[in-house]
Amino acid sequence: MAGTRVKARGESAFAERFGVFAECLLTGVWIAVASLGVVTYPAAFAAGARHLRRRTAHEGGGWREFVADFRTAVRGGWLAGLAGWAAVAAVWVDVQAVRAGIPGGPLVGAVGVCALIGLVVAGLRAAAVWEPDARWRTLLAAAWRRTVLDPAGSFLIIAGLAVVAVSAWFTAPLAIPVLGAVAAAAVAVEERYRHR
Repeated sequence: MAGTRVKARGESAFAERFGVFAECLLTGVWIAVASLGVVTYPAAFAAGARHLRRRTAHEGGGWREFVADFRTAVRGGWLAGLAGWAAVAAVWVDVQAVRAGIPGGPLVGAVGVCALIGLVVAGLRAAAVWEPDARWRTLLAAAWRRTVLDPAGSFLIIAGLAVVAVSAWFTAPLAIPVLGAVAAAAVAVEERYRHR
């Protein structure tokens, strides 16, 4: 039952950690499926992060809770997803300016790519702390501040995204379960930041 505390008796630390790792991989698959709506990826990550927070707190939860969280998060999250795709389009235009040899193009392209990476990190940080009563605009503004004020945590999330990219480069299907590890990294970074 959701919200009830569940603790395995006699479970070793190794077994518990492996269980969290396996849950991350399963959550990655859920996130990938929920992201098929193209603009639903913020809501998918938010639901996945909330599921992982429940799992690490030893609270019950599963697919049904994930779906309920996703439905709630997608109400405002699709606008955040649309804004994310608009940012990607803007950076694509910047990169085309670099390729065309426009004066100042390399600088504009580099700034655009760095800004896009910052936006992705802020989006993941916002999703990591999402709760059903939260507004995406407020979450994203606070996450942007944390992204700038906590460069070490932001770098850890960037490293997680690099793992997804390398996994996709080696074997594309491997990137799907690794999405859950990125959500877990964002949750861990936010928990670390909260306890600073």
